[in-house]
Amino acid sequence: MEYTKLGNSELQVSRICLGCMGFGDAAAGMHKWTLNEDDSRGIIRAALENGINFFDTAVSYQGGTGEQYLGRILNGLARREDVVVATKFPSRPPFMENLSGQDYVAKMLDTSLKNLGMDYVDLYILHMWDYNTPLFEIMEGLNNAVKAGKVRAIGVSNCYAYQLAKANALAEKEGFQKFVSVQGHYNLIFREEEREMAKLCREENIAMTPYSALAAGRLSRLPGKTTKRLELDAFAKGKYDATEEADNVIIRRVAELAEKYGVTMTEVSLAWLLTKVTSPVVGMTKPHHLEGAVGAVRLQLTPEDCAWLEEPYVPHKLVGVMANRN
Repeated sequence: MEYTKLGNSELQVSRICLGCMGFGDAAAGMHKWTLNEDDSRGIIRAALENGINFFDTAVSYQGGTGEQYLGRILNGLARREDVVVATKFPSRPPFMENLSGQDYVAKMLDTSLKNLGMDYVDLYILHMWDYNTPLFEIMEGLNNAVKAGKVRAIGVSNCYAYQLAKANALAEKEGFQKFVSVQGHYNLIFREEEREMAKLCREENIAMTPYSALAAGRLSRLPGKTTKRLELDAFAKGKYDATEEADNVIIRRVAELAEKYGVTMTEVSLAWLLTKVTSPVVGMTKPHHLEGAVGAVRLQLTPEDCAWLEEPYVPHKLVGVMANRN
């Protein structure tokens, strides 16, 4: 495994981040394909054994049980100082508008710390841009969390480049902590982050830690093959089904390159992404998912390989939580 600094922070993270959305009580949240605690433990133990030290979860995953599983498992397998734990909180919902943005951040953080059984998180992430709360309140709330020793660094997810720039400009003006990372939707078949976000991050040394690194498994197998998640994940279907024909051209190129090098499609897809970002968030619910992710760090694609994979891409409309933002 290779390691790198997370943007402008002091956090040293593995080049692969274990995405923990697949862990949690399947009856407690929106996903019915998640792993129980024993099966989650097996994946997390194997990740640690393979050098992964970076784990990403959220207070909303499976009604909080995702955080609970991760916390209990890590607390039994690793020293706290040896792992980098990131968790996320949602934008303030209408029924909590009686709380200021500062108090809302504090409440969400305390909930996550209780779920995790930890005194602090290494990276605390605003899960999506909050259009209903003053930005000052959110940034001050996050700054308060850092000053209190409950958070080491802060990040943001699902936003536009101008919003990230605006937030960090405010933080600089007020003496607050700046966002050191952004977690956006980015993979070989969805490259809209390259228009502005990637350029901003390069110039400002902001780490990109994209989610959906394998397009919910689509970049790991030939078109036509299916899995339990592909069948049950309605949210992913909404993100990818409309562009399936164009995307399959790229997916077949991934398969061809994998055959050429004698590796898996997962390794090719992630090796490409690793040429662009700091540490992709990779969901893993089976041992071979881990093998592919670790193998991707060792695979060196040539510039010609990357150009060939990229060449068929066509512009995509924004999807998921970004679809209706303007």
